[in-house]
Amino acid sequence: MVARCSNRVINLAHFLTRNAARWPARPAIVWEGSTWTWMELDARVSALACALQSSYDLGKGDCLLVQAENSNQMTEIMLAAFRLGAIWVPCNFRQAPAETAYAAQKAKAKVFVCDAGFAAQATAVRSASPDLSGCISIGESDFGDSYEVLVSRHLGKTIANAEVDYTDPCWLFFTSGSTGRPKAVVLSHGQIGFVCVNYMADLIPGTTEEDASLVIAPLSHGAGLQQIAQLSAGSAHVLMPRGGFNPAVAFDLIEKHRVSNLFTVPTIVKRLVEDPAVDLHDHSSLRHVIYAGAPMYREDQKTALQKLGPVLVQYYGLGEVTGNITVLRPQDHHLDDGPGTRAGTCGTERTGIEVSIQDEDGNHLPPHQTGEVCVIGAAVCAGYLEDEAANAKSFRNGWFRTGDIGHMDEERFLYLTGRASDMYISGGSNVYPKEVEEVLLTHPQISEVAILGIPDPQWGEIGLAVCVAVAGETPDPAVLSDFLNGQVARYKMPARYLFIEEMPTSAYGKITKKLVREHLSERGLL
Repeated sequence: MVARCSNRVINLAHFLTRNAARWPARPAIVWEGSTWTWMELDARVSALACALQSSYDLGKGDCLLVQAENSNQMTEIMLAAFRLGAIWVPCNFRQAPAETAYAAQKAKAKVFVCDAGFAAQATAVRSASPDLSGCISIGESDFGDSYEVLVSRHLGKTIANAEVDYTDPCWLFFTSGSTGRPKAVVLSHGQIGFVCVNYMADLIPGTTEEDASLVIAPLSHGAGLQQIAQLSAGSAHVLMPRGGFNPAVAFDLIEKHRVSNLFTVPTIVKRLVEDPAVDLHDHSSLRHVIYAGAPMYREDQKTALQKLGPVLVQYYGLGEVTGNITVLRPQDHHLDDGPGTRAGTCGTERTGIEVSIQDEDGNHLPPHQTGEVCVIGAAVCAGYLEDEAANAKSFRNGWFRTGDIGHMDEERFLYLTGRASDMYISGGSNVYPKEVEEVLLTHPQISEVAILGIPDPQWGEIGLAVCVAVAGETPDPAVLSDFLNGQVARYKMPARYLFIEEMPTSAYGKITKKLVREHLSERGLL
């Protein structure tokens, strides 16, 4: 037996070093009419890293907190942190000052970088973190040092990528948990290095330096992982302009830059394929339209397949496992619902990942039995930062417990029933809303639906179907109940219907039960 003497891995910033050497003049980032080549991006990242090191003493293991919208600077900050061996701590750019201050305290942030429009967040972070070495403003402001001045001052300087081990943290990923304050998931250089290989094997096979990816979702979360994977292939990143998502603009960029892949959430895919622009632009370059973060309802899936062709790629995962649990490949998506098409599945295990369906005691369940989805593999995080209670709850016998409920078939295709936290108990029976939502969405008058469990004196809880109607339609609850009757068990059927104009979504376009509850409570509808 040969003893392992080192746990050394490449620093993720090495991808940038390599790309600048191999393809110096090829585009790395395209945004709002400007293009940065790999050589230019590498030079700016080194300049920023030098500024962070010399002016703020940021080094290996220190946390760099960021609150910014997608931009070339967002990528530069991430790579500069990696280059120094520091830890990138991105925040949801829509979060409130108090939430950013909490993230600063939790991470023990040394430097805060934010867009000039987030003065309130900068004030809150300074107040919460008296040991902060500095605050940097992207754009002109009166609360921080100028980002561009710092970069300009150090352009031309070089700095080597820090030496890192497999377990050295590089990213604190704050969860958007359904209850309580967000938890900080620790992601490492080695773990994300594995994820890059996994992406190439399962999600975007064949991607090279000649490809381009459209960046729609915020780089602070799942799109950031997608970007690092793209970085490993040397393909360009085309960022959507600021000012809100516009399907027509997205299709224009896809056509202009021959975009081959994009990552987003089902609600955005729905907007893309239902917009007239889908029929007005050439999107034949698309090979992989990746969606994740929430289930895509079957009717929406069919529409997307009809409009875009066989390019859909679904993955299921959580931040704690860097999105790596299952994949449903293009060849596994089908327009028909005939035998063997496995409607409703989220796919099979990703490369290097094992899934187990377990009962409440941790026993492994056979095919078709419902339990909690648990996972092991190199993509699973090291745990939550300074949160032993959460670690004890989320890990059991080496398995990460997702909190999602589902079952597998004999060929290891996974089917999700819903979140354990979404389940409600009506008359002593467990109800998982997703299966009822899927059926309701096949009704021609329903565009979106979320079913919540609400208190009831007789049954304990009953289902409330919160619906968005198709434009111009006025669905009758009695007709919807008749529609469900015979398709789902009576105890699973919603007892009440509530119609709203628009479904609330997260900063990433996800519809969550937590947000729907908050939306209804704020308006006195619960």
